[in-house]
Amino acid sequence: MNDTPSAGSEVVEQVSALVEDVFGRLKPVLAGAEGLLAASADATAEDLTRLRPQVFEVLGGLVVGAGFISAPNTLADQEFGFEWWTETGDAEPAQLVISLDPDSENFLDYTRQSWFTVPRDTGRRHINGPYVDYLCTDEYTLTFTVPVQRDGAFAGVVGADIYVREVERLLAPKLRALGGRAALVNAQGRVIVSNNARQATGSLVREVDVPAWWSAGAEPVTTESGAHLRRCGDSPIALVRSER
Repeated sequence: MNDTPSAGSEVVEQVSALVEDVFGRLKPVLAGAEGLLAASADATAEDLTRLRPQVFEVLGGLVVGAGFISAPNTLADQEFGFEWWTETGDAEPAQLVISLDPDSENFLDYTRQSWFTVPRDTGRRHINGPYVDYLCTDEYTLTFTVPVQRDGAFAGVVGADIYVREVERLLAPKLRALGGRAALVNAQGRVIVSNNARQATGSLVREVDVPAWWSAGAEPVTTESGAHLRRCGDSPIALVRSER
């Protein structure tokens, strides 16, 4: 196992930079959404189209989807608002259209999704996943969301999607270079990417209690079993390494 400090540090720094890049790209969308809502108490679903230039700028590279999703009754003309676009490889992104009618059998109550509820309840940015995005792509995805405010109250989220397979493509060589077993996991201990088949994307790390470590402050630690845990910057992602 490559146990030099610089080996793990390189992975941690790259993950931190990736996270900050995605959230950084969302800043103009956040500013646009908050500006639009502040300018009019009667903003409508049609007004959300004004956010498209900023949303389209986010798309590309790692980001395959982006947009704004309103809190209930934020808009004047309908209860829910969903302005989300996906990268298609064509000249024009594709708009994701979902049922916003609570009486419809196809209604998607996004207010129950953790990428929405965590920013709403904490007032902080959030990364959700890895999860299989059955709504859009049927691929393992990470969703980055930031709360939107109007007059100090929660008004929705702006967000971006990236594919886990693209994260794996970028990081797999460095994870393999660490030797032993190495995985990037979320705060629940669910594997995002790893350097071995025994830790598949979406599986849970069992040898260490990642949620307990996270609740205790997520300081770098080596457990009695020899597992090394280290948080990746300010993100809810950690590097877990062990010789076994």
